[in-house]
Amino acid sequence: MKKARIIYNPTSGREVFKKELPTVLQMFEQAGYETSTHATTCAGDATKAANDATEREFDVIVAVGGDGTINEVINGMADHEKRPRLGIIPQGTTNDFARALGIPRDVKKAANIILNDTSMLLDIGKLNDQYFMNIAGGGRLTELTYEVPSKLKTMLGQFAYYVKGIEMLPTLKPIRTKIELDDEIIEDDIMLFLVANTNSVGGFEKLAPDAKMNDGYFEVIILTKTNLAEFIGIATRALRGAHLGMKQLVYKKSRYVKVTADDKMQLNIDGEYGGILPGEFRSLQQHIEFFVPTEFKEKEDC
Repeated sequence: MKKARIIYNPTSGREVFKKELPTVLQMFEQAGYETSTHATTCAGDATKAANDATEREFDVIVAVGGDGTINEVINGMADHEKRPRLGIIPQGTTNDFARALGIPRDVKKAANIILNDTSMLLDIGKLNDQYFMNIAGGGRLTELTYEVPSKLKTMLGQFAYYVKGIEMLPTLKPIRTKIELDDEIIEDDIMLFLVANTNSVGGFEKLAPDAKMNDGYFEVIILTKTNLAEFIGIATRALRGAHLGMKQLVYKKSRYVKVTADDKMQLNIDGEYGGILPGEFRSLQQHIEFFVPTEFKEKEDC
C-alpha cells in the first residue's frame, strides 16, 4: 500500500483544512493510501516533518498551508537523493506557488489533483544554503511581504502588498548593487531585485510572464531607482503583464545569479526573511516531482 504524509499548518486559511481533514483522509484511503498527518506547531516544524517523511520513504508528501509551509517542506526534502512526490493543498493568503501551478484553493478539488496522479518534475532554486520554490530577492521593497500585517492580508489579499509598497516607497533609498548573471554583469542603484521561478509573485500573476517551471532558468527582475508616481505606474501595469520594457525595469533569464551590494540588504525567500547579502542563486532543474493539474502539464510540456 502507498504511504502518504499530510503536513499541515492548523492556523492557515481560517482553519478551514482542520474541518475538511476527515474527508481528505477518507479520499486518500479510498484511493489506496495509508495516510498519516502532522500538524505543525512552530517555524521550521514542517521542514523537520518533511525530512522525517522523506527518510522513512513515504511515497507522497502533501503540504497544506501557504507558501511558507510549502517552502519549509521543500527544505526538508531537497537534500535527499530519493524524494517523495509532493502534493499541495493551498491555504495561505496569496498562495503564489499554487496559483502558478493552477491548483485551486478548494480543499477537495486540490486533493483530487493529487489523487488523479498527474505529476511532473519542476525546478526549484537554492539561495546560499536555503531552497525556494517560487521567488527570492532583496531590497527594502521585498520586505513588505512579511511586514504586511496578517489581518490586512486576510482582508485585502494581494492589494495589501500594493498598499504597503506605496506607503514605504517615499522613505526608501536605492542601493548600489552588483548582479552577476550567466553571461552579464549589471551594476546599478536599485530598489529591489527578484529571482523568480514562476510567473506568480505577491499575487501578481504576470510579473514574470516568460517563466517556465522546468527549463532550469530563473527570471531576473530588477527595479532601478524610481519615484512614487513611477512605482504606481509600474505596479498597475504589472497587474496585466504590461510592465516589461519600462525603463526602470531590467528583465533577464539566467541559471545562476550572484548579488552583492554596497550597503546592507536583506534577502527574502518565498515571502519570509532569508538573511543578508551576499547571495548566490542556483537553479536546480526538475529537482522535485509535483502533483499538477493535467492542463498545467500539457501547457508546460509545449
